[in-house]
Amino acid sequence: MKKWLIRLRSAILVYLTHRIALPVLKFARRPIAFNWSELDLYQLPEGSLGHDLYQFLEKRNLGLLKHYARHDIKHVLLGYDTTDVGEACLQCFMMGNGRLSFPVLATVIYSFVTMPEHWSKMKQAYRQGRRSESFHHWQWNELMPVPTTELKSKIFKTAA
Repeated sequence: MKKWLIRLRSAILVYLTHRIALPVLKFARRPIAFNWSELDLYQLPEGSLGHDLYQFLEKRNLGLLKHYARHDIKHVLLGYDTTDVGEACLQCFMMGNGRLSFPVLATVIYSFVTMPEHWSKMKQAYRQGRRSESFHHWQWNELMPVPTTELKSKIFKTAA
């Protein structure tokens, strides 16, 4: 695929998620407050979800956006990067896991239409989501000190 088309596709996805979906969601629904600062996360033990979230953000030169922390936590837990393909797969996983929201559906539809070369990865992520335990009800603020491996084993039904 042409490089300029990939860059355009990426720019549109970023615009749709960060400039349209996030402001609409912040207005339309009251997000649960994320009570941790970057320093708090950094000071948690290595291997904890909070410290891993800090490392994830630091490695990508991203700041902690409190209204977006749950999304970034899902990247940490599910292992999808912040690339276009990673975002598409994350949302396909969430859809397969029973999360049907406007951002999930919009991202999956957009990705399906614009990334046909990644359909097999998106299908695999959807299937992984179907096989995995639901974690939508988790209390994210309480989980920051918990080992990431323990939480992953609960999602993916494996022994810790």
